Amino acid sequence: MNNSQPSPPKLFLGFFRWFCHPKMLDYIEGDLFEVYDRRLKELGKRKADWKFMLDVLLLFRPGIIRPRKPFQNLTPSGMYKSYFKIGWRTLLRNKEYALINVAGLALSITCCILIFVLVKHHLSFDDFHQNKDRIYRIVTEQHRDFIAYSSSVPSPLGEVFREEHTFGEQVSRVLEVWDVLITIHGQDELVKFKEPEGIAFTEPSFFDIFNFPMKKGNIETALINPNTAILTEQMAVKYFGEKDPIGETIWLENKIPFTITGVLEDFPENTDFKTEIFVSYVSMEDFNPWLASDTAWGGITGGMFAYTKLRPNVTPAEVEEALEPYVKKYRPDSKNVHHYKLQPLSDIHFNAQYGGAMDKGNLWGLGAIGLFLLLTACVNFVNLATAQALRRSKEVGVRKVLGSLRAQLFWQFIFETAIITCISILFAIIAAYLLIPTINNFFKSTIPLNLMIDGTVILFVLGLGILITMLAGFYPALVLTGFKPVSALKGKLSQQQLGGFNTRRSLIVIQFAISQVLIIGVLVIMNQMKFARQAEMGFDQEAIVMIESGADSLELMKTLKGEFLRIPGVEKVSLCYEAPASLEGWNNSIYFDQSTEEVNFLTNIKLADADYLSTFDLELVAGRNLTPSDTVREVLVNETLLKNLGITSPEEAMGKEVAANGGSMKGPIVGVIKDFHDQSFHQGIGPLLITTDGGNYYNFAIKLNSNSVKTTLDQVGAIWKENYPDKLFEYSFLDDNIAKFYETEETILAGIQIFSMIAIFIGCLGLYGLISFMISQKTKEVGIRKVMGGGVGHIIWIFGQEFVRLIVIAFLIAAPIGWWIMNQWLQDFEFKVSLDIWTFGLAIGSSIIIAALTVGYQVLRLAYINPVLSLKTE
Repeated sequence: MNNSQPSPPKLFLGFFRWFCHPKMLDYIEGDLFEVYDRRLKELGKRKADWKFMLDVLLLFRPGIIRPRKPFQNLTPSGMYKSYFKIGWRTLLRNKEYALINVAGLALSITCCILIFVLVKHHLSFDDFHQNKDRIYRIVTEQHRDFIAYSSSVPSPLGEVFREEHTFGEQVSRVLEVWDVLITIHGQDELVKFKEPEGIAFTEPSFFDIFNFPMKKGNIETALINPNTAILTEQMAVKYFGEKDPIGETIWLENKIPFTITGVLEDFPENTDFKTEIFVSYVSMEDFNPWLASDTAWGGITGGMFAYTKLRPNVTPAEVEEALEPYVKKYRPDSKNVHHYKLQPLSDIHFNAQYGGAMDKGNLWGLGAIGLFLLLTACVNFVNLATAQALRRSKEVGVRKVLGSLRAQLFWQFIFETAIITCISILFAIIAAYLLIPTINNFFKSTIPLNLMIDGTVILFVLGLGILITMLAGFYPALVLTGFKPVSALKGKLSQQQLGGFNTRRSLIVIQFAISQVLIIGVLVIMNQMKFARQAEMGFDQEAIVMIESGADSLELMKTLKGEFLRIPGVEKVSLCYEAPASLEGWNNSIYFDQSTEEVNFLTNIKLADADYLSTFDLELVAGRNLTPSDTVREVLVNETLLKNLGITSPEEAMGKEVAANGGSMKGPIVGVIKDFHDQSFHQGIGPLLITTDGGNYYNFAIKLNSNSVKTTLDQVGAIWKENYPDKLFEYSFLDDNIAKFYETEETILAGIQIFSMIAIFIGCLGLYGLISFMISQKTKEVGIRKVMGGGVGHIIWIFGQEFVRLIVIAFLIAAPIGWWIMNQWLQDFEFKVSLDIWTFGLAIGSSIIIAALTVGYQVLRLAYINPVLSLKTE
């Protein structure tokens, strides 16, 4: 086979070469490669790999497997050969038992492998940087009436820290601007790209801190001059194809040109730096002069970061102590007291307070779920193995009479468990490989498909196999090898000798308890999500479209607003900075009623025209609406702001002046609006102010007639393209934007639903196997009871009462555990559902129904069988 062509999976190719008879190896391998090449051309690599793996598994059969002779070299007595042979025959003789165990273990191992690689992927974020233990991000704690946490800092802080202290070997400031428009002026057309990850105004020292190698250009000089930029390789290909990008120009928001001076190697997937366009920091003066100034200590802008690589032996505590005086020196009059802290690079991905992408608690939760699933499958195995003990008692008795030692029999049964575990692992690896793309899409991750090339994963799978073999096989092996030969051969074994019903009951209780905890979790999260979706937000969000325009010409925006209102399907239009509820916000300090001191809380300022209230159907509880204006003249406040000021009557606030943004925005209160949710239900309703300011309208909010949405949007788009030919027409529905508040919770819900179904399915497999065994043991008893006058209901109750009792016991264990876990989860919401009795009733009710459906058919079949037939079973 040509080495330059894609090759089949190495793991399965090696497995085939290991087991295949040497005389057949060349012929069969040649056929496998020939078929693989044909499938590669017809179906593509992924399907060809999958079919190759299936072919290898189908070839693992007598006649093709190597001859017996090699087994004899394992030990002088050929013991392992005997273990394997007997174990294999036992599985073939008890196909149903083997299938149930393999299915349960394979499912749980698949989940464990996927969870492990997901956790491993997240734990590896940004661990490839040199001297990573010395890299920190400077963050801000804002102390007022509460403590707020921000990953950003005032823009001058990085420069001051660099000039005044020698703690940092390197210091770099970065401003990330997301969701920007990038354009390229071609010869014939203007090519437009919307970049959600945006661009980063970056100081050159950034690349001395972080290990992002340059492929073309000089990393030392690439960003020194104004209006210069460097891109990753994939962005260069996206913009310029195969053309050399060096010297080409890109435009930011059609306003600021940047010349490409370098190309970076593509970033690894396991990094939190998603921006792939870096532009010179000195050009920030053209983009945001206030941020670029040395006096911008008045507030914090999202995306304004400062990173440092500390010198060896410098501790974070030393640096934080040195940063303490900055507050009094640069922000002496602010009641929003800043405390600047150092956040380790290893903490950035996980710390939710500072915007971390993955809370470590979620990773530990996933790990716990994987452990629960594994435990459930092992419980199945132990239950079924001990239930099978009577059938194998005579085999054990004969072996002991013939001289087998208990230790030999113990390892015989452990070896049987190992065979089942190995088969399960094989199926689990295939399933995990096929499911990784789905997992990546589900968790928005980028786990590579090289599962069995990663040494850590291989060690995990091997360790998992050994753990399962010992965990699931140890107790059944002790039970089976503990029989006395005489009792075993006579078939006179007590229930205690067969593993005991109490042991099996306990294991079933554990299974049901795990399943019910997961069911309670699903029900609570579903109720909370339903509450979040259906609860009144305090404003209209139906059929409202948000169209981002950027801070464009106010006159053009007004003209466009008028044209939109002439469209028949458009009911209302407002120009605004943002919607009433948004992931973004402008929190600012305010002065009230001519006071020279700031109030001790932050206020969310919303800038909008006079049609804002009618467009979103916001309710006035006192006063009037804003007078149309292009500048700040009047303000509206919400009820919470008045409560924070200690004002009990809205009328009392009328006419009082409010000043914000350092006093540059002033106006009297002319109205009080009813409180509405301006953030997700994770946060409470905070103080809020609405005023006019035409220079900061970034969005059109358009209320549509719900009967003609598509037609109306087409007309809106046509008008947009006529007026903004250099911008992309993009819109989003407000209710969809609000749904994004709960993306994490929806992902958790979907994940727990899947894992719950898997846990329930594994438990049902165990119940099915156990009831099959119980029926085989009680067939004659049921026949006698029917002859003596026992009815169908009585027979059903004999079996049903046992499982109902166990489910109730499991519920008594699961209910307090589930209550505590979900109560802790709900603490993250300011507005939440209560944990009512119906949630727990539904959990136990669903468990009983699931158990009844699992065992019902077999019990009914036994209950209706002719007693003459059942009495002939022995």
